[in-house]
Amino acid sequence: MTIAARFRAVPSLTGDAAVFDARDAPADPVALFLSWLDDALDRCVAEPLSMTLATVDSDGMPDARTVILKDVSERGWAFAGHRGSAKGRQLADRPTAALAFWWQPLMRAVRVRGRVVEASADESAADLAARSRSARAGISPGEWMLWRVVPERVEFWQGRPDRDHVRLVYRWREHAWSHGIESARSGAAVL
Repeated sequence: MTIAARFRAVPSLTGDAAVFDARDAPADPVALFLSWLDDALDRCVAEPLSMTLATVDSDGMPDARTVILKDVSERGWAFAGHRGSAKGRQLADRPTAALAFWWQPLMRAVRVRGRVVEASADESAADLAARSRSARAGISPGEWMLWRVVPERVEFWQGRPDRDHVRLVYRWREHAWSHGIESARSGAAVL
């Protein structure tokens, strides 16, 4: 059996698809995100705050790692780390990023992308102070940074066993959110 054939034999989209009617979606993606997060928490999805953070290095190569969501609000999706880390250097050079959440038992994914802004020194210090003593060890003042992805696009993907997935996309345009269902084939909004 070839590797490709072996991979094809592995079941995918095996979760219990959650009910989602995109026509009932709120005007703000943060409200829908928090509702989906509550569903993940209620269903005891493992590590529901884990997300993949993608940045770009100085050569234009993408880089990705797993981080923890610290906060979400109209100000953006927040995460933290060392200012001198690879992600910190990449964000200083190119302050844009993408986030991806995958809640497999619900067959749900959320993607967020936009510019990245640094939180205030006080917010970063408060985030560091909230970490355990051992997690704070060796981190000097000003080295720990809280960043926020201020989204221009947020996508909510609801998988379905029949592969007729729902892709609801929010876009920030002219100081307001617009949203609609996008077809994977055409990218056109139909809501």
